[in-house]
Amino acid sequence: MKARKPLVAAFALASAVTLAGCSVQIGGDPVPSESSTVFGGATEPGGAAPSGPSGLKKYYGQKLDWGSCAEMAKTDEVQEYDRQRLECAQLTVPIDYNDPSAGETKLAVAKVKASGKKQGSLLMNPGGPGGSGVQQVAAKSMDADKFEITSTFDLVGWDPRGVGASSPAVRCFSDKQRDENRLSTLAFDNSPAGIAKQEEFNESQADLCAEKMGKKFLEHVGTADTVRDLDVLRAVLGDKKLTYLGYSYGTFIGAIYAERFPENVRAMVLDGAVDPAQDQITSNVQQMAGFQTVFDDWAKDCAKRPDCPVGTDPAKATETYQQLVRPLIDKTVRGQGGRQLSYNDATTATIQAMYAQQLWEPLRVGLANLKKGDGALLQRIADLYLSRDELGRYSPMMDANTAINCVDGPAITDPAELSRLDREIRKAAPFLDDGRGTGKAAKGTCAFWAAAPTLKPHEVNAVGAPKLVVISTTHDPATPYENGVSLAKQLGASLISFEGSQHTVSLDGNACVDDAVTAYLRDLKAPAANLRCTA
Repeated sequence: MKARKPLVAAFALASAVTLAGCSVQIGGDPVPSESSTVFGGATEPGGAAPSGPSGLKKYYGQKLDWGSCAEMAKTDEVQEYDRQRLECAQLTVPIDYNDPSAGETKLAVAKVKASGKKQGSLLMNPGGPGGSGVQQVAAKSMDADKFEITSTFDLVGWDPRGVGASSPAVRCFSDKQRDENRLSTLAFDNSPAGIAKQEEFNESQADLCAEKMGKKFLEHVGTADTVRDLDVLRAVLGDKKLTYLGYSYGTFIGAIYAERFPENVRAMVLDGAVDPAQDQITSNVQQMAGFQTVFDDWAKDCAKRPDCPVGTDPAKATETYQQLVRPLIDKTVRGQGGRQLSYNDATTATIQAMYAQQLWEPLRVGLANLKKGDGALLQRIADLYLSRDELGRYSPMMDANTAINCVDGPAITDPAELSRLDREIRKAAPFLDDGRGTGKAAKGTCAFWAAAPTLKPHEVNAVGAPKLVVISTTHDPATPYENGVSLAKQLGASLISFEGSQHTVSLDGNACVDDAVTAYLRDLKAPAANLRCTA
């Protein structure tokens, strides 16, 4: 989930696949995977500072210097970051845990202090990869007292390595390059010559990122190192064991942490589950099918209005939508502030709206405006997804998303597999099919990445961890319901099923879910067996 911004309830980021001709990466959470061999240098359980050749005692023993969050805020976040109960600090960790002498990175950390007697820290991650935990907790600070859990727990979020206000953040492309890429039509030419040009462009993007960030840092920006950072943060906060709430890709961080440090887990809620055992093709196809399901739900809701831009017959909504947005491939329309709305922007805005029903009405209005030649609202929604502010500045979110995805699993390089994936995605999510498929597809940026993958898909094994909780939504566009069922089975966790059309639900106002989550996190009371909650 994305930290609470206006209109957005939940958020996840792009898969490693470029979908159906889009030159921007769109979709839901990554296709995360698991450790191929090592997590490198051990730490002692129970919060003890490790000793020995790994040389990590200085990191586990550091003290955080809490203070103002103002320097971490962008212009549109100042109000959220300037809250009395919100404090920020920087956590120092080694870039390479196997070689601490290779340099350090500083992670931004934010805390909303418990309003009552403190029981411990609740560490939170919003997803992505690339989502800002600092931003998430800053937004939570606006209404922290609405949540019972905040009376006994500090809410703590951090920007993982390479993300947000952490230093260095992954920034490969300029704001101008980002804007230009959104207008690109390169990905719609799937002739042999067009595919060659796409791959040449993708390779140049990978090379540029390696040049700007350095291969060493990119090698260690993934989840395998992030879970080690999380363990350092747990210890530095003074918590003997970790209490954690992860959304979306944050469930992957949690699952891998539980596998790596099972004896250091106190309680863990994983909401909007990524399935670490899935291969990339299966994950992407199921995810796109999830977006089609929620698009169909939106179309049924829209059809109740006579002015619905995709018509009053939900069975024809996909076809009508295609007729509405496909012309943008060849001719853009007026967007926001003198910009042009592209096909990429229109589909990105639609995907963003699938995450939360609060955006269904803005999408309806945006598509109705598009029929009149006005793309401003759709572009604004796409900007929200891509983290572009009104001054034209992008956060490092999307660059970090690519960098983390590229080391969190092997890229697909076999032309036959790429072609199969392209065909299956178009079939799974026809509303996103640009109509330009040829049965062939280009290798993505990760195929040319300088840093080798450090993870691979496999079933997680968290033997020694306590009872965990997984939450899965029946019509989740980004992390399909079956993912949660699978992850709960792998972890031996309790499963809470939420019946709704959205992405993630914890601490979002649903009493059934929130009561169960609070009782578990606070009192370690397991949810009722096969608990089902409704919107």
